[in-house]
Amino acid sequence: MDIATFQAYGYFLLTATLAIGLYAYIYHLYSKKKDASGIDYEDYGNMALNDDITDEPVNKLSDEERKKVGE
Repeated sequence: MDIATFQAYGYFLLTATLAIGLYAYIYHLYSKKKDASGIDYEDYGNMALNDDITDEPVNKLSDEERKKVGE
């Protein structure tokens, strides 16, 4: 077996590993949308686009929660 054969096997193994890793990561993202604290971070995806002062907040806080935060 020459070096070209090892390169071909290595390329195939690397490609298969990365494809499996990509699908595992996608499955992880969609199966675990919320973390342990119950926050859905997918809601924060458009925060950079909707950052005007008149835009609606990503998550609204109740009056009691604002007092805890110190607003």
